[in-house]
Amino acid sequence: MDLQQLIYTIAQCLPGFLLAIVLHEAAHAYVAMKFGDDTAERIGRLSLNPAVHFDMMGTVIFPLISLSLGGIVFGWAKPVPIDSRNFKNYRKGLFWVSFAGPLSNFILGTISAFLYAVVFTNMSVDSVYMQHFLKMLEYSVLINFILGGFNLIPLPPLDGSKMVASFLKHNALRKYEEIAAYTPYIFLGLIALSFMGIHILGYILMPVYYSGEILKRIFISMLL
Repeated sequence: MDLQQLIYTIAQCLPGFLLAIVLHEAAHAYVAMKFGDDTAERIGRLSLNPAVHFDMMGTVIFPLISLSLGGIVFGWAKPVPIDSRNFKNYRKGLFWVSFAGPLSNFILGTISAFLYAVVFTNMSVDSVYMQHFLKMLEYSVLINFILGGFNLIPLPPLDGSKMVASFLKHNALRKYEEIAAYTPYIFLGLIALSFMGIHILGYILMPVYYSGEILKRIFISMLL
């Protein structure tokens, strides 16, 4: 990807990416507060301000690397602090607080798919500006569904693992949490395999990718 194309792609991806990671963390904070833990709210993390969720590696460096290597913009924001000991109902709270982040991405992705359909069916797409706007919405759908799906992978410390942990007790929970020590190596292995043409992670995320694409087509067919 040449420099000009890289800049265009960054500009098109940036709105959807920032909204995705900021809303993801704010959703965790909001639902935690509803279940009795105001830790994130007290330190100003219950906010849609990107600055308070900024993480140099996850918000800047990793997304640029993934994009320059030909992938999509992928990254994360600084995780909000959650103290599950404050939950009124520990297991229920742990499940819904963990699910809140991915769920917010699926909702935002669905809204983006609907807006894409509205613009595509009701406005002239001949304009260069309108084509860029459609591309921004298209990236927003892709980024949100991929981010939501990725975080549902049940490997500690991803959100999916905490959802699973909410159903486990004692020894089963302890053994499950021990997997966290191997998670970085698992993902490094998956990334290495992708460079070899074995896209296991891509196959895992394929259902959520196609969910976004199917939603776009459904909304377009409804509006035609």
